[in-house]
Amino acid sequence: MGEKRKENAVVVSQEELAGGIYSMWIETEASMSAKPGQFISMYTNDKSKLLPRPISICEIDKEAGRLRVVYRVTGQNTGTEQFAGLRGGDTISVVGPLGNGFPVGQAKGKKAFLIGGGIGVPPILELAKQMDCAKKQIVAGYRDMHTFLKEEFEENGEVYISTEDGSAGTKGNVLDAIREHRLEADIIYACGPTPMLRAIKAFAEEKNIVCYVSLEERMACGIGACLGCVCRTSKKDYHSNVHNSRICKDGPVFLATEVEL
Repeated sequence: MGEKRKENAVVVSQEELAGGIYSMWIETEASMSAKPGQFISMYTNDKSKLLPRPISICEIDKEAGRLRVVYRVTGQNTGTEQFAGLRGGDTISVVGPLGNGFPVGQAKGKKAFLIGGGIGVPPILELAKQMDCAKKQIVAGYRDMHTFLKEEFEENGEVYISTEDGSAGTKGNVLDAIREHRLEADIIYACGPTPMLRAIKAFAEEKNIVCYVSLEERMACGIGACLGCVCRTSKKDYHSNVHNSRICKDGPVFLATEVEL
């Protein structure tokens, strides 16, 4: 696969889903080859911010040539705050799709958990839309009652919610929701913060369930050149001959047993 080139994508629409959580549809060539679990690198127009921001793909509309990204604004004068100011008709420079996505076909005929936590919730939506399995159980963890994307999830599987403050669904985390409803699965796909993935990995090993995790990491270049986003792995990297993988290039999706969390 050749090097991805930067293109000017057109913003179709943007809305705020919850406090600081924004949803943006863009017209981009990246939609033609994008897969669930991949990401795009988005550039600001601010020349002082040279590095792009890696944003997970939430939905793919190949017919219309569009991608949806759902992201959190991380603070004032940040790249994500600048993205939030874009409106329909504006342009944004993007590179993608990047990384390796979820192996959707592995779930055929199986009972699956599709687990998202925090800003790891959005990538689970396209995964749910494309997944063909015997039983699709979507488990989404939020901070509070702002359960963004819940309605879209309900159109694509059985949905179970957990919130840290107990304002919706199960009080606690995604594993608390799984235990409360006595859910079972043969395969797990998960995306979210490292402490959540660490707990899910342990749960999967205890129950002997195949588990794929998508690691959230600040990636600088997005193409595997800068080595700014390495993680410890059980396999040696052919590139550097050490037990590291570049999350952006070799991931962000890994078999849980292959990575140290």
